[in-house]
This record gives sequence, C-alpha cells and structure tokens, in this order.
Amino acid sequence: MKKILFLLVALAMLSTTSAFAGFVNGGFEDGNFNGWTQGGGRYTGSYSYTGDPGKSAVVGPGLDPYTANNLNMVYGGKYSARINNYDSGYHFSTITQTVTNWQDNDIYFAWASVLQNPGHPSAGHFSLTLTDVTTSTALYTKAFDYFTAPGEVVGGWLDGASGWKYCDWQIVQLDTSKVVGHDLELTLLASDCGYGGHGGYAYLDGFGAYVPPQGGGEIPEPATMVLFGLGLLGLAGVNRKRK
Repeated sequence: MKKILFLLVALAMLSTTSAFAGFVNGGFEDGNFNGWTQGGGRYTGSYSYTGDPGKSAVVGPGLDPYTANNLNMVYGGKYSARINNYDSGYHFSTITQTVTNWQDNDIYFAWASVLQNPGHPSAGHFSLTLTDVTTSTALYTKAFDYFTAPGEVVGGWLDGASGWKYCDWQIVQLDTSKVVGHDLELTLLASDCGYGGHGGYAYLDGFGAYVPPQGGGEIPEPATMVLFGLGLLGLAGVNRKRK
C-alpha cells in the first residue's frame, strides 16, 4: 500500500512540473485578476492608453442579458474574465499576461464576444493575440468588429438582445511544441465604438495547457496537486503508524 501511495505522489508531482511554467490563474479561479495585467483607456478611432485598469471584471456563472440570456458567462469552473463591459463612452480594456520558458506542447482556451450594433463605421471590436515574445511572432490572432464578426467565429454571429450580437464560446487549441522554452504573451482587448455611443466586451476562460472542462471541474492548479501529494504522504504515514 505504501509503495502505491508514494507512486501516486510521484506521478502527481511529475504531472505539475511543466504547469509551474504556465499561465497563472488562467481560469480566473482565484476570483480575481491575479497574474494578469489590466489596462485600458479611450478609443476614438485610435487607442489612447491612460493607465486606467479598464472596465473588466471577474464574473461568476449566469446568463448574459445582452445575449438574450443565451450565453453562460462562465465556460468552466466558477469564474471567467469579462474584458470591458456593456456601457458606452469611448472606453477600451485589456488584460495581458507573459509567461517565461513555456514548457507544454499545447495551449487551450475558451473565449466569447458580445458587441452592440453601432449602425456606423468604427464599431465596437475585439482582438486576442498570443505572441511568441522570443521570436516576435504571432502564434494566434483573432480580430473583428460587429460587421466583420460573422466570418470569424464558429457557429456564426448570433442575435442577442435588441441591437446586440454575440458568438458562443470558441474553443482554441494551439500546438506549441515548437516554441517550448520560449516566452509567450497573451493580450485580449475589447472596445466600445469610436463614436462613444455603443459598447462591446468579451469573455476569456480556461487558458492553459489543458482542455478547459465545460461547466466545471477546473484543472487543479500546481499548488493544489502538491497539497494532494502531501496529503497522500500523510495517509501513508498514518497507515504505517497503525500497523
């Protein structure tokens, strides 16, 4: 029994080795933006960064009213990040995280976007970019506004509440086996329209080296796995003492 327990502990510790070099709080299960850098400013056709942390928030499960209560605001686990928000006023918001010495062969994440029909150019918009900082290469980029979105999302551009449209959760898998050891940076931006009268925002969830489980069952963080391993060691000690 003791050998089995120690083997389980060793496997748990080995399974977390690469995760320590991964994105921090990628599923926002800390309930906050720990590990992420927030930014924002004013958008009037061009971006003026003001140092404002933006209109973003970490949100819990529930149906987004601007999607006519069709989109769950959380893909998996207890929380997701909402970047920017529904109100207007020329603002845009960003979240960014850089990870050094990436050690996994794949990256997975889920995102969704909700934009208001402006009825004019310079619409509210969304962009997500994963960059290999080491080589200054974009590994993944997605950018669109209210009018160009239909051809950019799986499942199409869906009708929400009056004047709003949205896309369902988009699941992305990226092969990163060729950039192991490199530094990677993720940036997500969501913005109002350039005339200040219409809103736009996006959600991000489950960013990391594992497939984000829908509806719950968030992949344990490395620290959780270590505590699990220590718990098994404790059980082994108790069992030995009883014998």
